[in-house]
Amino acid sequence: MTQTFTPSIWISIPFVILLLTIALGPLFFNHWWEQNKNKLLISLALGIPTSIYMIYNGLGYSILHNLLFDYVPFIILLGSLFVITGGIALKGDIEAKPIVNTLFLAIGAILASFMGTTGAAMLLIRPLINTNSERKFRVHTILFFIAIVANCGGLLTPLGDPPLFLLYLKGVPFTWFFSLTREWATLNGLLLLVYFCTDLYFHKKESVTDIKFDKENIEPLRIEGSINFLFLIGIVLSVAMINENYIDTIKENPFSSFIREIVMLILVIMSLFFTKKSLRIYNNFNWAPITEVAFLFLGIFITMVPTLIYLKTNAATFGLKNPVEYYYFSGSLSSFLDNAPTALVFYEVAKGMLPSFLDTNLIGGIPESILAAISLGAVMFGSMTYIGNGPNFMVKAIAEEHNIKMPEFFSYIFKFSLVVLLPIYILIQLIYI
Repeated sequence: MTQTFTPSIWISIPFVILLLTIALGPLFFNHWWEQNKNKLLISLALGIPTSIYMIYNGLGYSILHNLLFDYVPFIILLGSLFVITGGIALKGDIEAKPIVNTLFLAIGAILASFMGTTGAAMLLIRPLINTNSERKFRVHTILFFIAIVANCGGLLTPLGDPPLFLLYLKGVPFTWFFSLTREWATLNGLLLLVYFCTDLYFHKKESVTDIKFDKENIEPLRIEGSINFLFLIGIVLSVAMINENYIDTIKENPFSSFIREIVMLILVIMSLFFTKKSLRIYNNFNWAPITEVAFLFLGIFITMVPTLIYLKTNAATFGLKNPVEYYYFSGSLSSFLDNAPTALVFYEVAKGMLPSFLDTNLIGGIPESILAAISLGAVMFGSMTYIGNGPNFMVKAIAEEHNIKMPEFFSYIFKFSLVVLLPIYILIQLIYI
């Protein structure tokens, strides 16, 4: 369909308002904002006028296409990972030595790429808290858990983090993300090293009584609901194999790609049927988190359409040609806005800049070096604040439920992310970008 009308930058205001509301809502009107119905109201209040504007100007197809081929697969993938991992219970309480805690985080970094940062975080956060329940100094462990498991571990596949899945839907091959293995290993290796040294320091500050109590109260770790790992493998294979690279009919008929989502929904139903309800009760499983994501991203995927069209049309005026620029610009916005739409915004900017790039090795329609910079920036910098990535606030809330006093929004930034994370992220840029 030929596009004859380019939206004004001013029609991006609903998109900006929605993102600012997501960022500031939990801080300034938390009680009202925690009701999911209010999130839906905000999404509709901003999304409906945007849709009317687009339809009036002949761009209703763009809204429909974005909802069908981006939003629906996005929500079904996140929902599938959320439901299936919610049926896996990791129980037990082992000694909370620095090496044990570091191993917890290392396992989380690996799992995050294959079961999603949300799935890995929800699977491991409660066992990690239980393991450290006898210790007084626990905040640093939760902070590094957010950085590693809820964000940086998810770099290796489109399943790992929402921005990568959206880039996958734009045509980036599933296996391409494995090319970020060096960056993933260096990044998480540095974070784990810093964490180990930090935890070693705080472990020595624990009282003799607490350490003795920790050693005496041991319950071996055990996994229940392991059948769900089979369903997770099914999700991985669905995303990796059911696409136009392997099924030619998807190129001819895009609606054929919904076979992938149908398979995922079948796996979700199987997980619900074959998992004992007691396991989901143990995990405090409920539908509120995924409902929140669905309501908010409905508004995001509608209001972002005119912004994406504007950016793609006017990309040349931004002058972004250097991968380093894409890394820091996408990272900066991902720190304070949700990293999934941020990745798409800079993907469209890069696509609009194509004639000016010297790099002819295109992946997903943009230069590979730019794609790597956007992927790294969006995923890594999502941990710079509580609002950069969905699992961050979920982990914080669970920690506070267990009487772990987490730093407030700005304390997190000034005492952790700027001091610990940013220097490592700069080092990654200097080495690889």
